[in-house]
Amino acid sequence: MTSITNDIRYIGVNDHQLDLFEGQYDVPEGMAYNSYVILDEKIAVMDSVDIKFGEEWLAKLREALGGRTPDYLIIQHMEPDHSANILTFAKAFPEAVLVGNAKTFAMLGQFFEHLDLPEARKLVVKDGDTLSLGKHELKFVFAPMVHWPEVMFTYDSTDKVLFSADAFGKFGALDSEDDDWACEARRYYFGIVGKYGMQVQNVLKKAAALDIQTICPLHGPILTENLGYYLDLYNTWSSYGVESEGVCIAYTSVYGHTKEAAELLEKALIARGCPKVAITDLAREDMAEAVEDAFRYGKLVLATTTYNAEIFPFMKHFIDDLVERGYQNRTIGFIENGSWAPMAAKVMKSMFEKSKNITFTDTTVTLKSALSQQSREQIAALADELI
Repeated sequence: MTSITNDIRYIGVNDHQLDLFEGQYDVPEGMAYNSYVILDEKIAVMDSVDIKFGEEWLAKLREALGGRTPDYLIIQHMEPDHSANILTFAKAFPEAVLVGNAKTFAMLGQFFEHLDLPEARKLVVKDGDTLSLGKHELKFVFAPMVHWPEVMFTYDSTDKVLFSADAFGKFGALDSEDDDWACEARRYYFGIVGKYGMQVQNVLKKAAALDIQTICPLHGPILTENLGYYLDLYNTWSSYGVESEGVCIAYTSVYGHTKEAAELLEKALIARGCPKVAITDLAREDMAEAVEDAFRYGKLVLATTTYNAEIFPFMKHFIDDLVERGYQNRTIGFIENGSWAPMAAKVMKSMFEKSKNITFTDTTVTLKSALSQQSREQIAALADELI
């Protein structure tokens, strides 16, 4: 059991059984489901954990309680990886009060049809409301659509701890060897929260008014040092700013010719001093990492074949993922291939028609089956333009 402060204990669990988080994100380093308990005159438990770890979680909670009984379960987020053991908790501690907002309790009834709580066991809070545990004063900070509508943060003004729900979370179990927070936090953010940049910006403004010394998210490590670094990254990500100078090249290739063009562009960019080139085969590599790179860098090149008068399916999927997540404030270039009627660039460009602040390069590279002298010259021109 980990002590975060004198009165706050970590009672979360590590999941190494999981292969896909939310049914789609590869998690080779596992996943952490974080839960916390605040020990005071009254005791508050912060969220539960995934259904598979109910017994382990309750054992850790009872150890932290040392024979005492919790007074509150604060429900910050109703997604099942955090809420699945609410019913287990309610049965184990029949006097404890569940704390949430109006949307929390509406979802509670949806997930737990047979959870019939008397009104005395419900505490419905509003944005800015406070709850005293004795020495510890908790303030509820609503964070709607970060990334569900009922989400709220909890700020402990005594120990200056922000319990941040899914915000500032990352992929990976806490006992994994991955200590690069930004990489997996970035993939997590853009995969799961990326669409809701405006809502994240709103809650960051609320957080700026708080004196925060520790951030306790529902996934990933507890953050205690250099908090400005994490807050700055979240500000960049949620405002769709450019985090790093460089070019992301994402391609699909049927017989290798489009891949050859993409790799030729990569070499040309490096030769011209491009600080970073991230190149991805969308059919073979992690799509979520490609999305992460597209948001990380300020320039993107999409290379694909014309396919059934459209574009190759993996590229279509990729662009849909970008547009869905509000892709904006970027420069985009195209490499298209078509043996008789190349039209991939036109199709790709049209997919961004509702995106904001997109600049398209003047140069489009067109292959007719394979590289030619003309397309090689176009690649050189595109590299010049991107640099």
